Amino acid sequence: MPFWAQILIGLALGVLLGWLARSQDLSWLVTTLEKVGGTFVGLLKLAVAPLVFFAILVSVTNLRKVNNAARLASRTLLWFMVTSLIAVAIGLVIGLVTNPGAGTGLTPADGAAPEKTGSWIDFLTGIVPTDVITPFTELNVLQIVFMAAVAGIAALQLGEKAQPILTLSESVLELLQKALWWVIRLAPLGTVGLIGNAIATYGWNLIGEYATFTADIYVGCLIVLFGVYPALLATVAKVSPVQFFKGAWPAIQLAFVSRSSVGTMPLTQKVTERLGVPKEYASFAVPFGATTKMDGCAAIYPAIAAIFVAQIFDVPLGVGDYLLIAFVSVVGSAATAGLTGATVMLTLTLSTLGLPMEGVGLLLAIDPILDMIRTATNVAGQALVPVVVSAREGLLDRDQYNAVHASPVDETPEAENARPVAAAA
Repeated sequence: MPFWAQILIGLALGVLLGWLARSQDLSWLVTTLEKVGGTFVGLLKLAVAPLVFFAILVSVTNLRKVNNAARLASRTLLWFMVTSLIAVAIGLVIGLVTNPGAGTGLTPADGAAPEKTGSWIDFLTGIVPTDVITPFTELNVLQIVFMAAVAGIAALQLGEKAQPILTLSESVLELLQKALWWVIRLAPLGTVGLIGNAIATYGWNLIGEYATFTADIYVGCLIVLFGVYPALLATVAKVSPVQFFKGAWPAIQLAFVSRSSVGTMPLTQKVTERLGVPKEYASFAVPFGATTKMDGCAAIYPAIAAIFVAQIFDVPLGVGDYLLIAFVSVVGSAATAGLTGATVMLTLTLSTLGLPMEGVGLLLAIDPILDMIRTATNVAGQALVPVVVSAREGLLDRDQYNAVHASPVDETPEAENARPVAAAA
């Protein structure tokens, strides 16, 4: 059975079991769904720290194999910023038109300040770790990225002396991706638990209270997914948007279920290479994007959420505040770090605007439902930018792009690795 069909069956079964557990008050079923979903996410998170470290390290060193590496890196970052600006602009327009905080019945008393909040000082000082162990034990992805990037640059400077370390790192990365592949195959089962638990815990009434806000997030993400991205593919990259979604869809749907950009990263890289992006460049752009490219979590969501919170607390926002939201979205997106949820990014945005942190408490309950479409948008963007940059730089294998047809997760990793990967032109 195709992977996408397994996911759809998991979604349907999760909704059914979640509704049954809530309507019949079956506490044992709620617990079971929670444990199944939690175990799946836990398995994804288990590999996050070492996966990010070795993926970034290897990706930095792989740039030496690509011509004009500095140009490719700068163009990748530029398109990350461009697409983030477009996404945040769409989020602001939707929020201003729909007034998501009006008529909800929520009051400031319904909110509660989060235990941890994000600030620019924390963000800037938190990049550099105080030791090499804590970032891995506390899963501080931003610090792990910093250490991996430094290690990769140092390895490039050492040259041949660092080759044994690079060989070991590549082997460890392949081992981690192999293990994570097994977890990915469990996604349909994880879907049953995650969706079922969300329905059983929150029900449909919660979605009704946040109807406008929920609709805004989904509409904003869908506009970016099926409006902005296809437009960029057709006009900038001059390739077929249909082919892109045909190739990238397995990663997008896994992101929707798992709510983890980093957990989806091996599959995102696999589909990006399947779309004709050179492996050496994809191995840099995708890990880089999985930790910094967040159109859903760091652009659309905080823009609409800031307007929502401002309306609940009756705080007027001006043009300067909207420009500040756009700035935070472009510069601070690394704060989300590719993990489930976007609370850190939201607190960073609210603190920058001077909005009450209690607003975060208003949104925590609905967050798992919103995080699915946000993460799917994130991952689509992480695959899109390498395709756009490769096409503009003449590196994209257009024949391979136009011929993409099968879902990579329908094949074993060995079969996928046996396929020839297009070399850079």
